Amino acid sequence: MIDLKLETETIITHLKRGGIILYPTDTVWGLGCDAVNSEAIDKLNKIKRRGADKSLLCLVSDFKMLQQYVEDVPEVAYDILKYAKKPTTIIYDNPIRVAENIISSDNSLGIRVVRDPFVGKLIRKFKKPLVSTSANFSGQPAPKSFEDIDPELIKLVDYVCKLPLNSKHKKPSAIIKIGSNATVKVIRQ
Repeated sequence: MIDLKLETETIITHLKRGGIILYPTDTVWGLGCDAVNSEAIDKLNKIKRRGADKSLLCLVSDFKMLQQYVEDVPEVAYDILKYAKKPTTIIYDNPIRVAENIISSDNSLGIRVVRDPFVGKLIRKFKKPLVSTSANFSGQPAPKSFEDIDPELIKLVDYVCKLPLNSKHKKPSAIIKIGSNATVKVIRQ
């Protein structure tokens, strides 16, 4: 039996040190790090073998945390998230208080309010958003289960979460872009 309190403390210790974690999110298995630590983000991009120009997304625990990292959350975002049937990432303009190297060249950032109880609790205790990207090398398919993750990738992370490793996870989240004039564009369903 996993001691979730101890596991949470261990993960947070690694995150505070700028470490990269491998963890089950509310969608697929992901690589994560502190969203305000630019060196950790550079390290994550190196592990994933991806260019720094590729966008990443953040996970936050709730609407209150979302408001701390987006200059102005459009009202339509709350409606979308309230009625979404599956995990939904929204791309917001003008993110604040995050590392510059996760903000896209158009000054936007994808952020998802997590639904997974463990990840939500982890983020609340960490008190900062987590960067999240699928646990695969750039250009490879996202893993559907822990067993699908490349063993070479596993060796490169600082910590593998000790949650049920055989659990199957769902598809990546839906992605919606909300423009500055509250226009809504579906990027991925």
